[in-house]
Amino acid sequence: MSACPTIAMFGSSLVSAYWNGAATYYRGIVRALHERGYTVTFYEPDAYDRQKHRDLPDPAWANVRVFPANDAGVAWALEDAREADILIKASGLGVYDEFLERELPLMRRVDQVAVFWDVDAPATLERMERDPADPFRRQVRLYDLVLTYGGGLPVVQAYRRFGARRCVPIYNALDPTTHYPVTPDPRFAGALGFLGNRLPDREARVAEFFLGPAWRLPDCRFVLGGNGWERNANLPHNVHHVGHVYTRDHNAFNCSPRAVININRDSMARFGYSPPTRVFEAAGAGACLICDTWQGIGEFLEPGAEVLPVASGEEVIALLPALDEVRARKIGAAARRRVLAQHTYRHRAAQLERVLELRPRAAPLGSHVGAVPH
Repeated sequence: MSACPTIAMFGSSLVSAYWNGAATYYRGIVRALHERGYTVTFYEPDAYDRQKHRDLPDPAWANVRVFPANDAGVAWALEDAREADILIKASGLGVYDEFLERELPLMRRVDQVAVFWDVDAPATLERMERDPADPFRRQVRLYDLVLTYGGGLPVVQAYRRFGARRCVPIYNALDPTTHYPVTPDPRFAGALGFLGNRLPDREARVAEFFLGPAWRLPDCRFVLGGNGWERNANLPHNVHHVGHVYTRDHNAFNCSPRAVININRDSMARFGYSPPTRVFEAAGAGACLICDTWQGIGEFLEPGAEVLPVASGEEVIALLPALDEVRARKIGAAARRRVLAQHTYRHRAAQLERVLELRPRAAPLGSHVGAVPH
């Protein structure tokens, strides 16, 4: 590997958070790797109108290559990435995932490293468990290393059962250059805010932890951000839906309500140990964070002092009226201190560098890039 390693990373998008919850995770990791001397080229498809909703100009700390979401585009991207020291395929591009997951380890030379980076490991593992014919069951063992967005020991053990040579969680974290306290914005003022896109495996939990309490606390203003909720005609009258919240407004969204709530998707709640980006964004902004309970939360924030875990909507209903501004600010300040000390992307990049140096190597599989499937 060269003295200044080069990385080619295929992901959903670095420059747009539109229908792309992993954007701030990618940005934090890639920026921190750049600071450690890595040259990162990020390949992303022009898909799902993400390029029409860019919220980040091409950054100085990464080379962004947007390729057309067609056969010629993905073939060009693979060829362009061929010479990098480290080849990374992240999950969830939304187009050509199966093709890229097959071809990337096949194209690597003996002096290259092939990495699969799963930004939704619980969902991937549940999909493989359900479908014995899932092609990734065969492909996972071809990678030198599997990295995950989180999941802890349960995810590591599950990936090892599927044949992964090594699996290491690289958790979400804080980028203090992008998430920090700001002046509250009246657009997002209220008793409780929730920011998340409407997804099938999250909707029931949002109804339980956010919409249910809104119905029961009609005198409190609730603020809902994210795509898809505009199609729900049953929002309580006291829920103010603000639509897609661009990353430039995330700090204001977190700083304006008395508290913000994180609500995990079903699979993440079951596996645990998967703090979403929103947890660290909110803590970095000094927000008072309420969080649906999940296994491992105490490894990141201290319950009661740095985060307020809740096990049901009834607990939200009981907690919110008693939560005054003084206590909320105290909890938010404590959470910010904790994540700055232990959970920044600089911490994660240092961990990743250690992992790459200690990787087990898979046998090289040749350099042929197969035909793009139609």
